[in-house]
Amino acid sequence: MRKIVVVDGYTVNPGDLSWEGLRGLGEVTVYDRSLPHEVAQRIQGAEIVVANKVPLTQEVLAQAQDLRYVTVMATGYDCVDETKARQQGIAVSNVPAYGTDTVAQFTMALLLELCHQVGRHNASVQEGQWSETPDFCYTLTPQVELSGKRLGLIGCGRIGARVGALAQAFGMEVVALSGHRAPQGMPTLSLEELLGTSHVISLHCPLTEETQGLMNATTLGWMRPDAFLLNASRGALVVEEDLCRALRQGELAGAALDVACVEPLPADSPLLGIPNLILTPHMAWASKEARQRILNVTAENIQSYLQGDIAHRVI
Repeated sequence: MRKIVVVDGYTVNPGDLSWEGLRGLGEVTVYDRSLPHEVAQRIQGAEIVVANKVPLTQEVLAQAQDLRYVTVMATGYDCVDETKARQQGIAVSNVPAYGTDTVAQFTMALLLELCHQVGRHNASVQEGQWSETPDFCYTLTPQVELSGKRLGLIGCGRIGARVGALAQAFGMEVVALSGHRAPQGMPTLSLEELLGTSHVISLHCPLTEETQGLMNATTLGWMRPDAFLLNASRGALVVEEDLCRALRQGELAGAALDVACVEPLPADSPLLGIPNLILTPHMAWASKEARQRILNVTAENIQSYLQGDIAHRVI
């Protein structure tokens, strides 16, 4: 039987799903996590490796003489050294489009939390503040209505387009950055105009040389002071120090990030402790339904490799 090794399975399947779809395809070993120095030894003799975020570096691949196929349990496949994989003839697949609805839904959750701070108000009630107030209601933060406001999308692929549709259901006007694919009929604007006229900016673009640090001191300065920034895409799209400065100085009303430049978030990160900044631990993708789709497509990818017709091939 073909030897299949999963090097970091925990985040996709922490125990609430099944690996049986893979086990029928070969001799499967699943590691919840693998430290960088453990990877080369663990994949020795494996023909097929399944990875999520563990780096398959040039050095690791050089030692994997039996490796012929990698399937990444994500859409991004930058964990694989592309040059070395091509040199060794290692095919690589990914899992596209598994989290469109999940990530779009979570993005709207971030936006609604910025608008209403539901968690903060619940904590206040649980701590007894409502019981002690003389009034039937109170608010700790300004409450924001979305209807009639403008959402600016930077990146308008599957997820960005879905976020736009959800925003329109809330009565928002939706515009996209010019030069990016946008649904038919959606207005497109230059970056400066998009940032300067939108009440909400939502990032849904890949991390490339052109987009790294896209939101920096200059571009954040183009945004409205009452605007919100959302990022459930890639942390390095935002220069974190510049965002912190803008939030602390009142140049932005708030931001919500599900991603960071370094993950897990360092204990001394400048992002921590800012009242108008919401942080979540890179979880927008992680609904059970989306994770099941990842496992399903991963099994289908391996099956296609075994049949000689590699699905979702990226390398």
